[in-house]
Amino acid sequence: MNYKITGGQVMTYTNGVLAIEKRDIYVVGDTIRFTADETKDNFEVIDAGSCLVMPGLINMHTHAYMTIMRNYADDVDFDEWLFKRVMPVEDTLPKEGAYWTNLLAMMEMLRTGTTCFVDMHMFHEQSCRAASEAGVRGYIGRGLVGEDLYSDGWSRFSQAIEEKEKYEGDLLKFILSPHAIYSCGTKLLTQVVEESEKRGMLRQTHLSEGMNEVDNCRKQHGKTPVAYLNDLGFLSDHTILAHCVQMQDDDIDIIARSGSTVVTNPASNAKLGNGFAPVCDFANAGINVAIGTDGTCSNNTLNMFREMGLVSLIHKGVQRSSTAAPADEVVRMATVNAARALRRSGELGEISDGAKADLVFVDLTEPSMFPANNIMSSLCYSANGSEVKSVMIGGKFAMKNREYVSIDAERVRYEVQKMVDAYL
Repeated sequence: MNYKITGGQVMTYTNGVLAIEKRDIYVVGDTIRFTADETKDNFEVIDAGSCLVMPGLINMHTHAYMTIMRNYADDVDFDEWLFKRVMPVEDTLPKEGAYWTNLLAMMEMLRTGTTCFVDMHMFHEQSCRAASEAGVRGYIGRGLVGEDLYSDGWSRFSQAIEEKEKYEGDLLKFILSPHAIYSCGTKLLTQVVEESEKRGMLRQTHLSEGMNEVDNCRKQHGKTPVAYLNDLGFLSDHTILAHCVQMQDDDIDIIARSGSTVVTNPASNAKLGNGFAPVCDFANAGINVAIGTDGTCSNNTLNMFREMGLVSLIHKGVQRSSTAAPADEVVRMATVNAARALRRSGELGEISDGAKADLVFVDLTEPSMFPANNIMSSLCYSANGSEVKSVMIGGKFAMKNREYVSIDAERVRYEVQKMVDAYL
């Protein structure tokens, strides 16, 4: 199906500039076109007169399966949260159950305008199945742990490669995902670098999330986590680093020289008491900064509008400057910068001629968006996600007029509640 989207305010991206203009755009197959021969192709007309048409948001770090633990392990310290609350549930949750918790994540992301997510999971195939059936774009990585990728780490690594071979296509891509320096040995991390370069895959990890991680790395390796990974050759422009809250010494300069992307997760980092990543310092150093929600056990949402607002407000407060983290830069983090990290500039995170038709229709008549004095600002300071009316991914509607196209929401809620009753 081809579409002509008419009458709306459109967030375009041309020559590096984000702008909002009233114009028509076309969707031909899975691609955005600024012009089209209406006599040649059959176009269904979509009246977007009351909407902002914007690029789909890209959630650059999450654990979609964790929706069962939403509001389950709150107001406890990080070690108790991870080792006493989260891990025991992960160890008992059945694999097939994670399919439903992942579908619940797809529901929330679609409802709040996310069209692409970067996932680190631990239930073989379930994230892939759910994203594929929901029609959501994803970069999916089986969490890797152990000392040696080819011995104690083999089970998870083989699952990661199996998923890639079975599911990779236009919507689903795969990313090698060693969990963290405290759960992965030096040898395994080096092997991940070799495998990712051999296979042409991106790599991601959690890094410098809390001070215990930094202190333990200094004791064990005599250097910060950033310096440690850099010395292993892990950092590069194909590397995505989640959190990066506890920056020490020359960590920021090391990341900047490597070309790695930093993903800030403000709600999760604040809620677990880890602090705030120095986002403004990252940006000033030329580091590509993107935004993620983390999982729903530590956020507790997958709502990127909420996260954009927090990024801008938190860093205005931290910097004691009302001009820090302005709205247009934060919107870039959730769209253009994210696409750059995924090596998909010109395809994802923007409305430009030839980009993928991943589009979000935001209702500008909602009270929170009206009057539309500054639409770009409203996305950070006013929107809460409920204003999203429809979502298109790859030229196909995944949610239309707030109704899911291929997800049975009632069934998902039923199945997840059964697991809550059985395992929490």
